[in-house]
Amino acid sequence: MLEPRQIQSVVNMALEEDAPFGDLTSQTLVPVTAKATADLVAREPGVFAGAEVFEIAMTTLDPTVTVTLHAADGDRFEKGAVLATVSGPARAVLQSERVALNLVQRMTGIATLTATYVDAVAGANARVVDTRKTTPGLRALERHAVRCGGGHNHRYSLSDAVMAKDNHLAVIDDITAALEQAKADLPHTTHIEVEVDRLEQIDAVLASGAAHTIMLDNFSLEDLRAGVEQIGDRALVEASGGITLETIKDVAATGVDVISVGALTHSVRALDLGLDIKVS
Repeated sequence: MLEPRQIQSVVNMALEEDAPFGDLTSQTLVPVTAKATADLVAREPGVFAGAEVFEIAMTTLDPTVTVTLHAADGDRFEKGAVLATVSGPARAVLQSERVALNLVQRMTGIATLTATYVDAVAGANARVVDTRKTTPGLRALERHAVRCGGGHNHRYSLSDAVMAKDNHLAVIDDITAALEQAKADLPHTTHIEVEVDRLEQIDAVLASGAAHTIMLDNFSLEDLRAGVEQIGDRALVEASGGITLETIKDVAATGVDVISVGALTHSVRALDLGLDIKVS
């Protein structure tokens, strides 16, 4: 689902930000005829994401640069693994290095963290999904990285689905009537999700017959189990709110269908990857 035009847009912006008037160091010190070959090396184990992003970032400035990928998106790797090899004019390789690394390190960090969450709920029926808590401008890349880690995506944007959260409900007098009207007005293909923060709100949502998913936000494990039973098969049940690696297995065991984890993208650590130039 990650399209080259999305990658190119991000890469162009990042390259312009990093060298608005060129790479002064390389232009001053590196001969224009110099060539370089470098390996993308893992400093720690992880799950790879951003192969195409890395390739486009390294070849945009000079299409004569070549990238040979040794790992594919979703591949697990160990410390010391060589994930890709880059060859070409040294100036282009050096100028592209930081942008390429920044993007692939963040994406690989997201994939690695996602895989850890997915592994924690292995055997359960719940799918782990991301949220809209992404880095502005990098959402397409970050959501792709979640999928590389074995996770799934929530709605991409505000335009993709109806999702009534607590602040929406605070200004709606009658949620049942509002949802009934939404169902009547919207195309049948539009997904409707409603967030509730206490069990007492569920019946009013169910009464509308409109909700495809009900999100149980910041519920205790006991209330999650009660909510799953109350909703039954009338809607998908999503658990959300402060879910961690320490709690996600217990959350999955309550019987929810979906577990959304904002931490997959909003507070992830970039994985340590380096671009090591080979010295001949």
